[in-house]
Amino acid sequence: MSTNPPNLRPDLAPKARLDGLAAQSKMRDTARPGQPTIGMVSLGCPKALVDSERILTRLRAEGYGISPDYAGANAVIVNTCGFLDSAKAESLSAIGEALQENGRVIVTGCLGAEPDYITGAHPSVLAVTGPHQYEQVLDAVHDAVPPSPDPFVDLLPASGVSLTPRHFSYLKISEGCNHKCKFCIIPDMRGRLQSRPAHAVLREAEKLVESGVRELLVISQDTSAYGVDIKHATDRGHRAHITDLARDLGSLGAWVRLHYVYPYPHVRQLIPLMAEGVVLPYLDIPFQHAHPDVLRRMARPAAAAKTLDEIAAWRAVCPDLTIRSTFIVGYPGETEAEFQTLLDWMDAAQLDRVGCFQYENVEGARSNALPDHVAEEVKQDRWERFMAKAQAISEAKLAAKVGQRMEVIIDEIDDEAATCRTKADAPEIDGNLFIDEGFENLSVGEIVAVEVDEAGEYDLWGRLLG
Repeated sequence: MSTNPPNLRPDLAPKARLDGLAAQSKMRDTARPGQPTIGMVSLGCPKALVDSERILTRLRAEGYGISPDYAGANAVIVNTCGFLDSAKAESLSAIGEALQENGRVIVTGCLGAEPDYITGAHPSVLAVTGPHQYEQVLDAVHDAVPPSPDPFVDLLPASGVSLTPRHFSYLKISEGCNHKCKFCIIPDMRGRLQSRPAHAVLREAEKLVESGVRELLVISQDTSAYGVDIKHATDRGHRAHITDLARDLGSLGAWVRLHYVYPYPHVRQLIPLMAEGVVLPYLDIPFQHAHPDVLRRMARPAAAAKTLDEIAAWRAVCPDLTIRSTFIVGYPGETEAEFQTLLDWMDAAQLDRVGCFQYENVEGARSNALPDHVAEEVKQDRWERFMAKAQAISEAKLAAKVGQRMEVIIDEIDDEAATCRTKADAPEIDGNLFIDEGFENLSVGEIVAVEVDEAGEYDLWGRLLG
């Protein structure tokens, strides 16, 4: 058993290694004689993980096997992250490891938007493609490892290849972003907002639920803006608007969890759906800061006081609402007084789940040119103070849940306990609930009722009911 560290970035998936992804994959088949095999290392956020799943699904349909290790792969695809300089360094390291262990490496993903940066460090990579360039990745694989399909053996599974456990799945509803936040280069890498048609999203969700998925995690760069670019078009009876989509997804019988939701006014329309149980009472909203001057320097909406009013209004409609957010400390020009405003705002907002990271320059970001960059030791001090505040709030909120009865979904079972999540917990980024007695007959993916009997700083322990 393990608990999530308080500094875990909610915009990052867990570090993914080749063997780890293969172990999680539903595709655990053994390669037939002569079958070409591909390995995959997927770094970065859940949106990148969805891209990796799509690439592997396409390759599997063409007759490629999925290798669980470097040695068994004819080539390795590294799906990179380029959001921060630290993420770029991690991506270069992963590419280097794949080259050392296998030697034949194709690079894709966000860092692929900077091919010279990659080839400058690793000139021997076979090809570099940018984010969500599926056809180019497939072409590079074909060149490196020609396909050799067997039409009598190689069948595309109905649910495709998944790199998450069988009982939950990420559902990407759009690509790109129309925001121009000064610290972010995602619009430069992934382009402007491109929403998927609502009927296509719903069809994918239906297939996932039919294949055994019990929880759908809705992701995008800006979930609230879904459909804006296509003028909320209605196609085959389904409107491309986040409220309509949430209602449609909620009819499928699975948990529906919304990520990356910006607090636009129409978000209020989602809260009654949460109160009614149509979707989970969970909002993942990247507030980033609370002081209006810092928010203006970030080029983000600067109405923190109104945000507090919105939070109060949401909770009045849905008292069980869980709010997760991320924040940046040490942004250029941030003064001690501005940081204190953030701490005071945290006291008032009482957010349930909080992640925080220290500001980093990112090549190409407009924030690099801002004056008065904050010293590293000051960033660290503010991060520690912020996380201490967030931890105290989390601990108090979890303590208040002792004695409550709730449903949990089971993620893992070992000799010590069943590791579960409540409706307030997203996989990998939030806390867990552990059942350490009477769990022997439970199954991964099962949803069961528990009574909370113990609470820690980030996790709960519960007793199985019924």
